[in-house]
This record gives sequence, C-alpha cells and structure tokens, in this order.
Amino acid sequence: VRPFIVAEPTAPLRRLQSPRAQVAGPPSQPHPPYIHTRSRPHSHPAASTPHQSRDRAPSPPRFHRHHPARPPPPPAMQSLLVPTAAACAAPSASRPRPARVSVRASASAAAAAPPRRETDPKKRVVITGMGLVSVFGNDVDAYYDRLLAGESGVGPIDRFDASKFPTRFAGQIRGFSSEGYIDGKNDRRLDDCLRYCIVSGKKALESAGLALGSDAMAKIDKARAGVLVGTGMGGLQVFSDGVQNLLEKGYRKITPFFIPYAITNMGSALLGMDIGFMGPNYSISTACATSNYCFYAAANHIRKGEADVMIAGGTEAAIIPIGVGGFVACRALSQRNDDPKTASRPWDKERDGFVMGEGAGVLVMESLEHAMKRGAPIVAEYLGGAVNCDAYHMTDPRADGLGVSSCIRQSLQDAGVAPEEVNYINAHATSTLAGDLAEMNAIKQVFKDPSGIKVNATKSMIGHCLGAAGGLEAIATIKAINTGLVHPSINQFDREPAVEFDTVPNVKVEHEINVGE
Repeated sequence: VRPFIVAEPTAPLRRLQSPRAQVAGPPSQPHPPYIHTRSRPHSHPAASTPHQSRDRAPSPPRFHRHHPARPPPPPAMQSLLVPTAAACAAPSASRPRPARVSVRASASAAAAAPPRRETDPKKRVVITGMGLVSVFGNDVDAYYDRLLAGESGVGPIDRFDASKFPTRFAGQIRGFSSEGYIDGKNDRRLDDCLRYCIVSGKKALESAGLALGSDAMAKIDKARAGVLVGTGMGGLQVFSDGVQNLLEKGYRKITPFFIPYAITNMGSALLGMDIGFMGPNYSISTACATSNYCFYAAANHIRKGEADVMIAGGTEAAIIPIGVGGFVACRALSQRNDDPKTASRPWDKERDGFVMGEGAGVLVMESLEHAMKRGAPIVAEYLGGAVNCDAYHMTDPRADGLGVSSCIRQSLQDAGVAPEEVNYINAHATSTLAGDLAEMNAIKQVFKDPSGIKVNATKSMIGHCLGAAGGLEAIATIKAINTGLVHPSINQFDREPAVEFDTVPNVKVEHEINVGE
C-alpha cells in the first residue's frame, strides 16, 4: 500500500530564521498545506500466483491549495512556513510553501458527513520531522535531489551470489553506516530492518529539533510520545539465519535474538527504548500499505488525546536470498537483467514486473498545539485517513479499480477536499502489468479532468520498498510541495495509451501544487 498525501501551499508568509522553521502568520491567512495518505492495491504479472506484497490500505499522497471560500483559521491555528530544499532549485524565495499532511488508508464506503477540516489545534496533526534510509543515502535533501535528477538507484545484487536467480538486480543499499546512531555491539547483531528503523527514526527526530540530549528533547513528556514503525517482512535475515542454523547445526545454535529480532514490532520497540518514548509503541504489518497504516494510526492516537508526539513510518530489508527467491516464485519481479536501471518502468507497455527495493521512511507527527508551543519546524499537516479492502484477490486489484477509487473518495471527503483541487498524485505505480492500469482506472474514476494534474512514480528510481514504500514516498511528496518541483517518472519509453495523465516522463517539472495525493 502506498501513502496517500494531501498537502496544499498557502499564501506567501513571512520568513523566520532558518528555511526549515515555520512562521506564525496573522489569523486571516489560509491553512498550511496538508498531506493525505491512503493505500492502493498492488499487483504483479501473474494474476493467479500469491504475492505477499499486495498493497491495500492507505491511499496515495495528495496535495491541495487552500480554497478561497473557506473561512480563515482561528487565531490559535497559525499559518506555517514550508521549507525549500537546500540543494534543489526552488521556484522562488518569495513564495514559500507551507504544507499540511493527511494520511489515510483506503476505506470502501463513502463518508456521509459533508467535507470539513479539523480546526482544533489539539486534534490537528502536523509533520515536524522526516528521516530516511534509502538507496540514495540517509539525507532527505540529497535523496530528493537525486530523484529530481532522474537517477536510478537500481543495480546488480552483490550482497549475495544471485547468479542462479532469474532476477539478479534490485534497489540495494550499499555503504550504509549507523555510526553515531547505534552502538557497535548492537550494530553487529541487529537485522538491517531494525538498523534502518533506528537510524531513520533518530534522523527524523533531529530534523524535528528533538535530537537526543537536546533541551527540546528533555522537555518532551515521554509518557505522551510513542513509536509506530511497521514492516511488511520483519527481520528476514535473522529469521533466515535461524532456520539455517536449526537445519544444519541444531536448535542449540539458534541465537537468543532470533525471536526478538525477527518479529515486526521490534523496530518500534528498540527505537522507543533508545529515545525513552513511553507512549503507544507497536507495529502494523500490511504488506505495501504498512507505512500508511502507521501514519493513520499514529495520527489517531494524537487526535484522541493519547499522545502529543508520534514517530511513524515503515522499514524493510528483504534483499536477501529468501526474500528475492520468494518474490521470484510469485513471478512478481522484472527480469530485465541486461539493463537493470530501466527495469522499473511504470505505465510503459514493456513493463515486466516490479524491482525490489529497501530502506526506511519515517515522519515525526505532533499535534499542532504541541508543535507550536515548542516552536517546531512544521513542514506539513496530516489531514485525515480511512482504511479498506477490495475483498477481491490476494495480489491482484480489481481491474476497474473500485476498491482504490472508493478509498480516494473517502480520503477526499475526510480531508474536506474537492477532486477539482487535486493537481498532483504520487502514484503507487509498481510497474506490474495489472496493477499500474487498475490504479490509473481508479484515479480516472475520481479525477474526471486529467488536465493540470501531474502523476509521478518514485518507484521508477528506487524500486518497490515494500513496507517502507509509503514512508519514502510520503517524504518525496512533502518535498514536492515544499520545493514546487515534481520528480520525473523515469523509463517512460512507450506509455500505455490508457494513461491519460501527465506522468512527468523522464524530466522533472516545476509545478505549483494545490493539493497532492
């Protein structure tokens, strides 16, 4: 499942200090932008074969511009200044783009209530930090710069001997270092899934002004701060090693960390222990929808008054023999071994399956009231969420996209956004035969006029990061709002004629985002 994000730029605001800081504007200014997350179904070329990474819950990110007819926010809800990317060519310093974020998982039934937006600063949820581990490194700005450049992070697998596999490439992370974030002893025995989680989580806290040991961190009420980072596969390397030791050497050779490091909630648990957060702490595992479900659940904890701050997102590290072999058995992966960098080609007529990726994407989410009290660097605002299932097939989406389209509609309803306000969609777009077109059919059902809407595919460059996909793509969506630059969908050679939207082929574009999904 992919995140569905809605964010909108507001009118130009007064700048304060660093570009990362938010500005409190007069009450008459519009709301800051939102991000909306929903999940969508994912599929692969073999419709009849089971596939673990079916995307189903939260919807794709959306961003939208403040509607002029809406009343101004009350004095307590102040406008937020959105940062511009340091290394990207920002459109203009005179028009900063504050953003709000709304995450939702797909819901099948349309909401009955009329569209409305939350006005209570205790229930409004904002994004104050972003952290990641990716094939393009561990820095958010550098990650987005390389996406804007249309660079592919896909290449041959060298972590193990893949010469006998029909797919021998992936979006494999190389040169990862946890120095400064995990002590050496733990670093040597942790599964990569856990390492990626801890590093991305701590980096997100740093970007939120909550670095460990800082005065701001010391003032946080730890009992009202939680962690919700999920994973689709869990500690797959630890699990695989344990099974191998059992078969070859007997049960006495199984590490005592086998169970703790294999289960899906241990990333959240270890991160919470490291930083002392004692609030809600668990994980959600819903295949490719994992990150979006986590955003949705984390925001609900804040809205219900159960937490002030939540770290939420997804982590994944499945590029190992059993992981690649499992997806090969599903006949889900591209086999374009002669040219791996062009293997992930969403919406292209010659697409032949998705490319595995890995990493982690994490957001720091807080109530608007809490963030403003501590002077947090607000980059976006979460609007709302919903969850659903199309009740159709383990891996294939309905061809008509009904489950996804109903999720989009409920997402818009929950966010108080009209379809006409949306002009950017960061699509799930896995590069599978059935999934790409089913998703596009769903989008067309909701957004009747494709003109003016940009639709792009982050996976074309980093591969499909499974449970971490939503987190990494949510960050790309927020960066698109903040910079006004939309990254390309690379490997667009011969697009399917049924795709009527501008998929930003091969070259980035400047695009003033009103509402992004």
